[in-house]
Amino acid sequence: MPFTPEQFFAVFARYNAGMWPMQVVLNAVAIVILAFLYSGREWSSRQISKLLALLWAWMAIGYHFFHFSGINPAAWLFGAVFLLGAFAFVWFGVVKDKLVFRPVAGARGVAGAVLVAFALVLYPAIGYLAGHRYPAAPTFGLPCPTTIFTLGVLLFAAHPLPRWVVVVPLLWAAVGSVAAFQLGVIEDLALLAAGIVAIVVMLVWPAPQRRISMGVEQG
Repeated sequence: MPFTPEQFFAVFARYNAGMWPMQVVLNAVAIVILAFLYSGREWSSRQISKLLALLWAWMAIGYHFFHFSGINPAAWLFGAVFLLGAFAFVWFGVVKDKLVFRPVAGARGVAGAVLVAFALVLYPAIGYLAGHRYPAAPTFGLPCPTTIFTLGVLLFAAHPLPRWVVVVPLLWAAVGSVAAFQLGVIEDLALLAAGIVAIVVMLVWPAPQRRISMGVEQG
């Protein structure tokens, strides 16, 4: 690590102070994504893909490029990879219309709901109990909680799920979890767990197929 834990948490403090009130906006984006998920509208999946792309582009530029790069040169690479993740959502979810999101019952739906709830509610609560106080604490819109949220939402995607939209979130689940062990970010232990849960659920409990009617794929 080219930085200390103190420097790492100081980046969160600068980010949260400098980007306010984007934390509120990004949490609102998450709520809107969930609203689209349960709306039942045919066009809702494209909107979800657009908003997920927005979140990943924000993390690339607003966090990695503008803040994390100040203490870690690898942030430029991380940001570039996150932009690829944003592009994957735009390409497959908007341009190609290959991503269909809808409520799912059973174990898959429960796992998705748990990951989403963890990212939005339990992640900051665990961080607070661990002594990570705002503004020197990771908020939604930063990579780790947002990756957990994204993996949860992807569990609501119909089959076949384009594998490229999963690659970057799973990569960060592996890379970002290093902070839990080396920097004392206890809440980030869930990042690795979320990646494992997502992989297991996708392999064991296949998502419902997209329906094709009159040549148009529908959720």
